[in-house]
Amino acid sequence: MNNKYKVGVDLGGTNIAVGVIDDEYNIIGRGKLKTNVPRPAKEIMADIVKAVRMAVEDAGITVDEIESIGIGTPGNVNKKKGIIEYANNLDFNNVPAVEMINELIDAKVYLENDANCAALGEAIAGVGKGKKLFVAVTLGTGVGGGIINDGKVMSGCNEAGGELGHMVIQMDGVPCNCGRVGCWEAYASATALVEQTREAMLKNPDSKMWEISPSIDCVSGRTAFDAMRAGDAAGSAVVEQYIKYVAVGTINIINIFQPEMICFGGGICNEGETLLAPLRKYVEQFRYSRYCATQTEICRAKLGNDAGIIGAALVSY
Repeated sequence: MNNKYKVGVDLGGTNIAVGVIDDEYNIIGRGKLKTNVPRPAKEIMADIVKAVRMAVEDAGITVDEIESIGIGTPGNVNKKKGIIEYANNLDFNNVPAVEMINELIDAKVYLENDANCAALGEAIAGVGKGKKLFVAVTLGTGVGGGIINDGKVMSGCNEAGGELGHMVIQMDGVPCNCGRVGCWEAYASATALVEQTREAMLKNPDSKMWEISPSIDCVSGRTAFDAMRAGDAAGSAVVEQYIKYVAVGTINIINIFQPEMICFGGGICNEGETLLAPLRKYVEQFRYSRYCATQTEICRAKLGNDAGIIGAALVSY
């Protein structure tokens, strides 16, 4: 065991979650504060350092024993300059995050996109351990993604690559928050599933979905799945269509990258094989590589909410 530890920061719109990890990727100390946006970036950076110190104290070590601090942030980062170039849900625009952090704590600081951090965590310490080419997809409020090749994040010439949720799967389709229409995120996110469920409920007033969610405002990503399990035809139709949407993007990823593994995370993945088994069937039927001897493994993520923390701690460049 080294006497140096790595710290990972998962910077989100709601919480700043920090963990200290050891050589075996175990989180041995934690710190957490509310992000409380909107407010000045300097205040948020100060709270990151405060949460880091909380985690260090919780781990029973000192700041001098920190080898590096990795920060996973929404949006685009400029690693060379240590700048968070743009993160809309934090209201960040060209924030010199590394400089701000180093004014308050003496440590090597790395920046990386949060979805890439989650993918890196799963690739190195989670379900993708031992895989060379690995893709992680998160079905949450949006659709996040990360591509890991030989332990390194693939993010392109401007560090903005890997935005898998913003490939178009339906030309002239549903509007997406990114400004385009027809993005995978607009069909396969948990947010999209909730909207699809609401639309089906309004068209089917006798559906059991109304018993599960008595109000349109009560609909969740579980509503249609629960209705399907109760034998409801409308709920079953929503689930089948949703899984087809997830499959279209998954097949695109496989056709382009042919990764050894794609793992899925996010709240929808609590459905487990109810989601993944039919997804695999669609993929097996329509992927271009269906006659190849070696195929991409499709599975559920392992690390849960800790993936971003562990992955951020493992960032280096």
